[in-house]
Amino acid sequence: MICGGIKMKVLVVGSGGREHAICWKLSKSPKVDKIYCAPGNAGIAELAECVDIKAMEFEKLVAFAKENSIDLTVIGMDDPLVGGVVDVFEAEGLRVFGPRKNAAILEGSKAFSKDLMKKYNIPTAAYETFTSAEEAKKYLETAEYPIVLKADGLALGKGVLICENKEDALAGVDELMLDKKFGTAGDTIVIEEFMTGREVSVLSFVDGDTIKIMSSAQDHKRAKDGDQGLNTGGMGNFSPSPFYTKEVDEFCKKYIYQATVDAMKSEGRPFKGVIFFGLMLTPKGPKVLEYNARFGDPEAQVVLPRMKNDIVDVFEACIDGTLDKVDLQFEDNACVCVILASDGYPLAYEKGFEIKGMENFKGKDDYFLFHAGSKFNEEGKVVTNGGRVLGVTALGKDLKEARAKAYEATEWVDFDNKYMRHDIGKAIDEA
Repeated sequence: MICGGIKMKVLVVGSGGREHAICWKLSKSPKVDKIYCAPGNAGIAELAECVDIKAMEFEKLVAFAKENSIDLTVIGMDDPLVGGVVDVFEAEGLRVFGPRKNAAILEGSKAFSKDLMKKYNIPTAAYETFTSAEEAKKYLETAEYPIVLKADGLALGKGVLICENKEDALAGVDELMLDKKFGTAGDTIVIEEFMTGREVSVLSFVDGDTIKIMSSAQDHKRAKDGDQGLNTGGMGNFSPSPFYTKEVDEFCKKYIYQATVDAMKSEGRPFKGVIFFGLMLTPKGPKVLEYNARFGDPEAQVVLPRMKNDIVDVFEACIDGTLDKVDLQFEDNACVCVILASDGYPLAYEKGFEIKGMENFKGKDDYFLFHAGSKFNEEGKVVTNGGRVLGVTALGKDLKEARAKAYEATEWVDFDNKYMRHDIGKAIDEA
């Protein structure tokens, strides 16, 4: 632990809205003197010094951390975690927040996580795992529909196909396993029962033994209004979820959260970092849809603004195994994030359009503009540089107020090809 009043230098690895939210939260810590972000984006550049090192360039990241006397590195993205970046940092005696490679497999392999849940009786959908397209198709001949196909490996949150009938499912197997739409992520696939209910996201901090739950959130994965269109990395989010009741919380604490941490420890894979629980609130009770081994994006953008704690204290407690001494607290308010995307996302879209109106967010404490896909062009102007461009985020006394404020703020900023869903948080009205 850093002590004695020394101001810290922190390196954040990643370039999305999640990393912008982490940098923003770090900037609020009196313990932090300097923030670097590799590679960062145009919005992060207002809070941190962006470094031209990619997230998968582990040796360069380590060299930078050593040369610049970095006190703490925070890994935001899934790819480097699954690739073992934490192990590389630790081997050099550097302090780093995130799970080691053998624990990040919780997200890196859906087959592993499903087998873990089965072994330790953690509630999840019934499933089968396949490494042969032929065997998968044979199974689908007698399966019940709708059914869900999942690429085993990382697929940018998009490697999940919900198939209404056998024809769609057979085509889905081709897409994942033969056409390699998501590369080697589809070498193995998981086929599981289709669950009905409300989806809820719950982030947690873990130190290998202790787990502390953050406030609940609810994502909107589909590209278009009414939950239509293709799966995306997330088109918006709100926190807390009115559907995450006290009863749901008690059930999950008893049968899912601590059970997962204990299971990973029993497997010789102690988990330190953030576990993201993707839950389905089914008629038969909460079940795990999936695990992620890091903050969600855009979940981080609605959860971190509500967190009372100094995030440095929490990061260090996770590393040092002292999370049991942390009283994790959240404001009694609400937060809504609406993603402004490039029209055409998640398929083909144009980029390079100037983003205008960002100054409208200056000095407004309840409003945040988290950058996901932005960069500086040759003229020094901030332009679009991705499918998801901005996360327009607002706090309110309750969800309805936060939602109204977030949508109001979407009008403050503009760029060509701007696209968004207009029903983020609409479920609030049904709660």
